[in-house]
Amino acid sequence: MPQDKLIKKQDAVPRSDVTAWVIQLNSLYARVSPKVVRYLTSHASIYDEMTFILETDSIFSVQKLKGKKIKSFINLRRINDARFVNKFLSAINGILPYNGMFIGYAETMEQRSRRLLRKFPKSIAYPYRVLDFIFKRIFPKWGPTRKLYFFLTQGSNRVMSLPEILGRLLCCGFCIVDYQEIDNLLYFAARKIKLPTRDFHASYGPIFRMRRIGKGGKTIFVYKFRTMHPYAEYLQEYLYNQNSLAAGGKIRNDFRVTRWGRILRRFWIDELPMLFNVLKGDLKIVGPRPLSSHYLSLYRPSLRIRRAKYKPGLVPPFYVDMPKTLDEIMDSEERYLNRYDMNPLGTDIEYFLKAFFNIFIRHARSH
Repeated sequence: MPQDKLIKKQDAVPRSDVTAWVIQLNSLYARVSPKVVRYLTSHASIYDEMTFILETDSIFSVQKLKGKKIKSFINLRRINDARFVNKFLSAINGILPYNGMFIGYAETMEQRSRRLLRKFPKSIAYPYRVLDFIFKRIFPKWGPTRKLYFFLTQGSNRVMSLPEILGRLLCCGFCIVDYQEIDNLLYFAARKIKLPTRDFHASYGPIFRMRRIGKGGKTIFVYKFRTMHPYAEYLQEYLYNQNSLAAGGKIRNDFRVTRWGRILRRFWIDELPMLFNVLKGDLKIVGPRPLSSHYLSLYRPSLRIRRAKYKPGLVPPFYVDMPKTLDEIMDSEERYLNRYDMNPLGTDIEYFLKAFFNIFIRHARSH
């Protein structure tokens, strides 16, 4: 690492050494812009002896701080460069107390694209950007090329989307306090609120397995073509708290959906793999929509209890009544269940035909 870097990766500056601490602060101001310094100081006191500042992508360097009294941890190296991102974030979680702050930064796909377009002439930048995306985004997530990618790059300079960056923080036990773009980079402040999630097997492929609540409250996995960025599932509660629900019961301003994902959703292509769930017996053709645990928690308690008695469906009552609000969605499902109790087969046939008409003739959409 060049000598003008902020801190050696091997260790943090000893707080008992006042001279070293002054040198560290001077290096901080030399290393980052005043806007970044203002951001850091707005979320942590850089003069506090329990604030540790490193520039590292090494899990070992972070773990060396374990046992020290740490209130805030600032890392001035992109998390894109960590070989094992989740393990690296989990190591930071491990050195912080509950409510301890982690301030860091990353480069999103959009920011990387802008950087490349500024760096090269357009005739070179556009094809280079495509190749860069394939090598730095697809290769590390695709089984046949994953080992080759890490052998060649050691995992550094990886391409990550904004939803993936925030989702990784959440699954590693942090809550998002703030994030903003500064100098074409994403700076974030996150607070430790729990231990990391142990299920780090995020799905990256075209088929996405969603954890949903089925009959009897049992957890089922529903299959769809991917329309969201990896780790988007960890952001559902965060986005609901930030943006609430839009018309139709969808999360407002949901940036987790990819451009091509919107096309798949528009023509219901994304839901074709759910036919496999019907064959497995997890779903039936018509029935209440299979919901995540968070979304189900927004329902009335009486309806949550009642829903557990029925198998979810591929075609929900939503496409018959086209409700606009969450209350209307719940009322629509209750009407369906009331009719289903009196005439199961007849109700499902009637609802299927009405939903078919609304979707393919009236072009009804849920988003």
